[in-house]
Amino acid sequence: MREKGITAYRLGKMGFPQSNYYAIKRGENISTHTLNQLCRLLECRVEDILEYIDEKD
Repeated sequence: MREKGITAYRLGKMGFPQSNYYAIKRGENISTHTLNQLCRLLECRVEDILEYIDEKD
């Protein structure tokens, strides 16, 4: 979002629910639909916004 100059407010105006935005910020689970919607709005690829971190016990 920072690279694209898009704020959370603008993202909401583009149709992305603020509840999904805050879920992502809190590190909660999101659906692939939500991830797809965010990539579409930001015109980016999944790997641009998602990183896998192995959580070993």
